Amino acid sequence: MTSATLGKNTSPVEVTNISRHGFWVLLNDEELFLAFSEFPWFRDAAVGKILRVELPSPNHLYWPDLDVDLAVESIRHPERFPLVSQVGA
Repeated sequence: MTSATLGKNTSPVEVTNISRHGFWVLLNDEELFLAFSEFPWFRDAAVGKILRVELPSPNHLYWPDLDVDLAVESIRHPERFPLVSQVGA
């Protein structure tokens, strides 16, 4: 018996885990961590709103329920993007 070939990944981006410190996003084959301390827009958001993430372009993530847009580079290297929201601070 052989296994069927797996289908094509239909979602190039998904939230894979949420902790009290932040959450992980799987983008294609790369896992990115968004710490609530660096991305405070998500700190008090409902889980369902964090889970609904879109990839409008290869280097851009969007959370429509939160109206949050992030460049993937700002997640990989938050130190290069020193502007931080004071919302919830």
